[in-house]
Amino acid sequence: MSDSKPDLVIRSATRADVGVIAQFIRELAEYERRAHEIAFTEESLGQALFGERPGAEVVLAELDGVEVGYALFFSTFSSFLGKPGIYLEEVIVRPAMRGRGIGRRLFAHVAALATTRGCARLEWSVLDWNESAIKFYEGLGAQSQSEWTVYRLTGAALERLAEASPATRGGLLGGQT
Repeated sequence: MSDSKPDLVIRSATRADVGVIAQFIRELAEYERRAHEIAFTEESLGQALFGERPGAEVVLAELDGVEVGYALFFSTFSSFLGKPGIYLEEVIVRPAMRGRGIGRRLFAHVAALATTRGCARLEWSVLDWNESAIKFYEGLGAQSQSEWTVYRLTGAALERLAEASPATRGGLLGGQT
């Protein structure tokens, strides 16, 4: 029997990891009381993450070969800074694994990717009622951007606005943006 501490490995996800990524997303949706919003299939999620034009990247945290956390993020751009950034859509560590530094290591990994890629910033959002997450983020040195209010277009409202575009009506977009 060894006294050595198990090693945490953080690695880029592959298409073979879609099932575990989907499970993490479902767990987060339950926690955020938004499970009713889940609309993806594993096939559509795999295409969105690993298809011809990936919409995001995922890294997985593994302890003794078992996935215990993950981070999903994508590129942004700051016109004021003239540099790219990374938007961290979500980080989750399974409840039984919290308090072991895994979340901090996931954040540090994504921060290292950001600096390596010449990004000017790493940003994310937090639900205003999630006090434990807010304390964690402030412990990392993050600052709230309370002067900004997030807006979102989804569903029928997004479709209506898209239909108003001459590019949509004329077929000029052709699936490209």
